[in-house]
Amino acid sequence: MNTPTDTLWKGVPVVPGVGYGPAIRPAPRPPVPEPVTVAEPDRPAQIARYQAAAATVAERLAERAGLASGAAAEVLSATADLARDRGLAAAAAQRIQTGADAVHACVQATEQFATLFGQLGGLMAERVTDLHDIRDRIIAELTGAPEPGVPRPTAPSVLVADDLAPADTAGLDEFTVALVTRLGGPTSHTAIIARQLGIPCVVAVTDLPEIAPGTPVLVNGETGKVEVAPNELAARTAVRTAAAQRAATDAWRGPGRTADGHLVSILANVQDAASAQQAAGSQAEGVGLFRTELAFLNRETEPSVDEQADLYAEVLRAFAGRKVVVRTLDAGSDKPLAFTGATDEPNPALGVRGLRLAFTDPGILDRQLDAIAQAAERTGEQPWVMAPMVSTVADARFFADRVHARGLVAGVMVEVPAVALLADRVLAHVGFLSIGTNDLTQYTMAADRLSPELAILTDPWQPAHLALVAQVARAGQVAGKPVGVCGEAAADPLLACVLTGLGITSLSAATAALPAVGARLAAVSLDQCRAAAAAALGADDPGHAREAARAAL
Repeated sequence: MNTPTDTLWKGVPVVPGVGYGPAIRPAPRPPVPEPVTVAEPDRPAQIARYQAAAATVAERLAERAGLASGAAAEVLSATADLARDRGLAAAAAQRIQTGADAVHACVQATEQFATLFGQLGGLMAERVTDLHDIRDRIIAELTGAPEPGVPRPTAPSVLVADDLAPADTAGLDEFTVALVTRLGGPTSHTAIIARQLGIPCVVAVTDLPEIAPGTPVLVNGETGKVEVAPNELAARTAVRTAAAQRAATDAWRGPGRTADGHLVSILANVQDAASAQQAAGSQAEGVGLFRTELAFLNRETEPSVDEQADLYAEVLRAFAGRKVVVRTLDAGSDKPLAFTGATDEPNPALGVRGLRLAFTDPGILDRQLDAIAQAAERTGEQPWVMAPMVSTVADARFFADRVHARGLVAGVMVEVPAVALLADRVLAHVGFLSIGTNDLTQYTMAADRLSPELAILTDPWQPAHLALVAQVARAGQVAGKPVGVCGEAAADPLLACVLTGLGITSLSAATAALPAVGARLAAVSLDQCRAAAAAALGADDPGHAREAARAAL
């Protein structure tokens, strides 16, 4: 997809906006000293050294998680838990028991798990970057080297990297005005956090050369263009123009609608009370995706119904009188829960995930639904409830029966192409559908959405993916039931117009992305959106789909 010149490069646009400044790069990995054979009497002390270093790293990351919110908090917390991982610690201890020193035991244990995760693919493959990040932090702690990561700029700068650990992305501040990576994809955690932070971002710039720190770089997060050493006057003009557009965007006030008054609900994705309260103070009309995993992940035991109800009630209160869509537990062997007894699977992305957990242990789902119903009763609110990873009409009926028995509104996520193809039949059992474009794209294109080599295939602008979205939207229109989008595609202002033209009734995205989406819709008519949708569907690839849609608007 790249047609680079000596100074101009192109990747996958992720977060719109323009950033210009000197390049900064992540700090180099800490040096690894020569290996030392540890005598048997000294091995317990080496194990203790490793454990202490890992605990320190985990504590630092957990502290940062406590100061963050939303996806950034979740990523930092998950990375902290990886540093505490018993399996990783046991693998390091095993190598120390054979004579390896703590540093090299850390390296060897990490590579063992990185190889395993890479073979598993899917969401597990993303953990390889996290593992290497943890490895480098533990080695720095063991050797007294500076902690690795992204430098803290004191002036507006562009962060350029091969790839970024999610923990590094989560810690970016206001002086990072743009982000460029050679690897990564549009639905990676780095991209998701960049959207939450509102930082212009381009990923998968596969031919990006080595850019020396301090070199001026201009990044356009809408077109995917990255210009190295651009004309300074032109670059600063582009930044001022983008800033003026951003000011107009920030001035947008809901509700979501096109210029001719066609309503499209603009909703927020949240995952805890803090992110819900932040979203409630924005232009969000409600919550289109409440990720409930936070109540379950990183726990040795299942949270009680009362514990869950407390969390759910906080989110419902934050959006009192407004729509809140609660997604039931989206976990499984790729996001394992200690209390389910889940085992490793050859391909977790296609394994026991989401609703499939309930087929072997329906109690987990039933208790979660009890907690949602209890929260609804406490607050007097009427949440909508949807299940992830639904594959058949029977799945939808299984879930809907349980939700309806508790007096709640039932829906399902459309992530599996089989459900998109049979959307009309699924809608006979549920009141709404919500399209998870991240997974729907990867399953449609048979491409791991976290693979940088396959980023063009997992682009939500793929015409085949858009065709499935169109089919689901048509089924909703015929049934007279709403069909929303809650994947990362909803955060793209241009794609939001296409989705509206396809018949999508609500768009749910990170809070930071909502003003740009709402403002773009407010500037076009429904007929223009329909023309853009038709143009994108007629294209043969994502790049031409973007260009065709932009021309139609």
